[in-house]
Amino acid sequence: MIPAAELERVYERPESLTALHTNYCPGCTHGVAHRLVAEALDELELREQTILVAPVGCAVFAYEYFNLDGCEAAHGRAPAMATGIKRLLPDRTVLTYQGDGDLASIGIAEIIHAAARGEPITTIFVNNAIYGMTGGQMAPTSLPNQRTTSSPSGRDVALTGQPLRVSEMLATLPGAAYIVRRSLHDPANIRKAKKAILTAIQVQQRGLGFSMVELLSTCPTNWGMTPAEALTWVKDHMLSIYPLGDYKVSDAARELSA
Repeated sequence: MIPAAELERVYERPESLTALHTNYCPGCTHGVAHRLVAEALDELELREQTILVAPVGCAVFAYEYFNLDGCEAAHGRAPAMATGIKRLLPDRTVLTYQGDGDLASIGIAEIIHAAARGEPITTIFVNNAIYGMTGGQMAPTSLPNQRTTSSPSGRDVALTGQPLRVSEMLATLPGAAYIVRRSLHDPANIRKAKKAILTAIQVQQRGLGFSMVELLSTCPTNWGMTPAEALTWVKDHMLSIYPLGDYKVSDAARELSA
C-alpha cells in the first residue's frame, strides 16, 4: 500500500472552473463540456484573458461555474454580444456557450451572420435535441418522431420540417474557419471533443475567422431516461442524424489540428 502522502495527483479541478456545485440534472453532459472548455483554457494559459458569454438556457449560470470573466446575453444574442466584446477588446479570447434551443432557434440569425462575417470568436454549441430549461419542448434540432412536451406523438416532419443541422449550414459560409461536430457519449469521443475545443480556441488566437464546436449532449430528465440510457440514445439515434466529423477546416486551421 502506497502512503497517501506519496501518491501523485494526476486529476484535479481545472483552475478555469470554480468550486461551486452546478444546477445540472444527474447525467447531463453540460458538466463534461464545462470541464473540457476549462481544461483547454488552462492548457493554453488563457484563463486571465478570456471572456465567456452565456445566454438563456440550462447553461445560463455558466459564468458562475467558470473561473473567468463572463457576462449574460439576452436569449440567442450571445454571438452579437461576443462580436462587440471582441471588437472592443481584440486581445481577449471570447467564447459563447450555447444550447440548441438558444442558438438554433431564437439565435439562429445571430450565429449565421457572425459566421458569415468571420468574427474571430469561438462558439461551444451544446446540442441535446430538446429545450432543456423550459420544460422539454421540441427544438429545431429534435429528431424525427422524437417525443417532447410539445410533440407528444413525436416530431412530424411533414408539419415541422427536418432537424436543423447547424454545422453543415455554417460550413457553407466563407467567414467560417473551423466548424466540427463531436459527441460526449463515451470517453473516446470526449477526448476527441477536447482536442476540437483546443483547436477552435487556437483558430481564434490566430485570427483565422469564426470557429464552432458542436457537441452532441444528453438530457436524461426531459428525454425520460436514466443517464446510462441517455448515453446509449445519443449513439443509437443522434449520430445518424448528426454525423460526427469536420465540416469545415481551413488550411491554416488544419495545421493547428494536425
